[in-house]
Amino acid sequence: MTLPADDRLIVALDVPNVVQGLELTRALGDSVSFYKIGLGMLTGGGLALANEIKQEMGKRVFLDMKFFDIPATVEAAVRGIAQYNLDFLTVHGDPHVVRAAKAGAAGSSLKILGVTILTALDRADLDASLIKPGSMADIVIERAARAFEAGADGVIASPHEAAMIRALPESAGRLIVTPGVRPAGSAANDQKRIATPAEAVRNGADHIVVGRPVWAATDPVAAAQEIVAELAGV
Repeated sequence: MTLPADDRLIVALDVPNVVQGLELTRALGDSVSFYKIGLGMLTGGGLALANEIKQEMGKRVFLDMKFFDIPATVEAAVRGIAQYNLDFLTVHGDPHVVRAAKAGAAGSSLKILGVTILTALDRADLDASLIKPGSMADIVIERAARAFEAGADGVIASPHEAAMIRALPESAGRLIVTPGVRPAGSAANDQKRIATPAEAVRNGADHIVVGRPVWAATDPVAAAQEIVAELAGV
């Protein structure tokens, strides 16, 4: 029996081109209702793909652009994205970026998600980037709080920090979306702070993002169904 799609699962379409993206979404059919399109796909027609998935297929779309620029540029870019009636958009969680993005999204239903610290990074990476001393968790939580204060509708954070972010008073009514989610037995690949789907949701995530374990699977539908089944037990 095919389980109905669970909006908590967002499948990342991190495939090489739009043709493969369309093939995958059609193959997954009713087993997946929410997709992420990232920066790697943008130059290969990702915005057109996002529009087709949203308008023609009736799916939800998370555009993962991680905008970072001066406020006027961020506001203009987000205003342009907002016209496509997509669901989520990421920007870096710096307060000036979040405020500008919210201004650009005004009047639309587009939700702005602030990136805390990328899940492929660890403390050594932060040191190399001259980020202030402190534990990874403390910095993520502080960035999340500041993003919420600036008006973010939610944040992107690893499953390891989700519970601590959910405990913040500022997180009430806000979203936590966790990449770096790997079903049990999956390879970590380039992610350094990972958890299983069930662990991520128990830690406070509203949505989990899963890419390679679904689109690189021999049977993507079966892979998606296993995750949906796992989420059903949470």
